[in-house]
Amino acid sequence: MDREFSYTQAHFEQVQAKLYELAGIQLDTSKDALVYSRLVRRIRSLKVGGFANYFVYLQNTPSETQEFINALTTNLTSFFREPHHFDILKGYLQDHPGNLRIWCVASSTGEEAYSIAMTVAEHYGQFDTPVEIIASDIDTDVLTAASAGIYKRERIESIVPQRRKQFFQRGTGGQDGKVRVVPELKRMVEFAQINLLEPSWPIRSTVDVIFCRNVMIYFDKQTQLALLTRLVALLPSDGLYIAGHSENFSAFAQVVRLAGQTTYYPVRG
Repeated sequence: MDREFSYTQAHFEQVQAKLYELAGIQLDTSKDALVYSRLVRRIRSLKVGGFANYFVYLQNTPSETQEFINALTTNLTSFFREPHHFDILKGYLQDHPGNLRIWCVASSTGEEAYSIAMTVAEHYGQFDTPVEIIASDIDTDVLTAASAGIYKRERIESIVPQRRKQFFQRGTGGQDGKVRVVPELKRMVEFAQINLLEPSWPIRSTVDVIFCRNVMIYFDKQTQLALLTRLVALLPSDGLYIAGHSENFSAFAQVVRLAGQTTYYPVRG
């Protein structure tokens, strides 16, 4: 296949190594075409002439590090994705009245975090609740979109009408075809940029519920164990770690034990 810029196996391996170094993400060899399509946009935009020059630019320009990460991270999400998890959250809220903290670890463009907020608001029957919701991502572009809380109308078609009416405003004029999260719901969520590989996170203990869904699949086993151990350490003994449908932590029985469908309790002692 003819390509605009020379792109070799060595270039792909260099991208693999750099992304692993910066974010702990292990790119499968099947992602070589995706890497080209994502990074060629940066190469064109920067007018650096090719992959070799881009790597030099990346090395010498600290601000490009985040652009590199943003270009290569995958953000697949939807409102109330894996709905059984939100039923589990409802049960946890019923069993644990009072002040709680929830961390949505990979919030992407915000659908998961706002689904958590809607579940909390419905449980309390109001937007003013004793539950703090932190939502983070490594990708600053998706965090900007999440903070705006504006979506194409078709993104909320799967949400039941009562929720659409209560939690979203329909756009008019130039915003026709879009919806916006109501301000009261938006205020329930605090968005922050966090790289899980950082030696410390701006998250104070304790966190009662952690949503970390379909994140670990991008890391190797060693990194998975290290991150899972750090995350679970933030939970109380009856806290919940909610994983994604593609994740199974049976190999880490010393860290977590199964509580329900892709839901775990921390192991202590």
